[in-house]
Amino acid sequence: MSVTASGPSQDRADVELRVPADGAYVSVLRTTTAGLAARLDFTIDDIEDLRIAVGEASAMVLPEADPGSELQCRFWLAPAQMTVSVSVEASSPAAPDEDSFAWQVLTTLASSASVQSGDGRLGVTMTMRALDLGGDDLEAALGAGR
Repeated sequence: MSVTASGPSQDRADVELRVPADGAYVSVLRTTTAGLAARLDFTIDDIEDLRIAVGEASAMVLPEADPGSELQCRFWLAPAQMTVSVSVEASSPAAPDEDSFAWQVLTTLASSASVQSGDGRLGVTMTMRALDLGGDDLEAALGAGR
């Protein structure tokens, strides 16, 4: 796990969504994630992985959210790649336990993941890269290693 002071190097996200810091709104983030990933031609499996990863990231930051604050989700889009940052306002955040089930799921699903803590915020940023293999190409690639 790496802890940094800020998110991706590009400060302005392509898409930003703010909802109340309440678990009831996580489905909105997951649906938005799926829609954006579909526009980037991610596979159905990769889209579902992203949805799960965003849900896990939200579950990690929400318990630390200050009362009445917002859950912020920022998306940086690139060909075959999406970076998502999920964060909340948190006066005294505790870093997520990297041995937790949620962190293990998140780091398994995402190409990379990190935690940001500072300036009164706690966030999790993850990057997912689409696999450019499908169907017969995937079988050929797996068979080549035998």
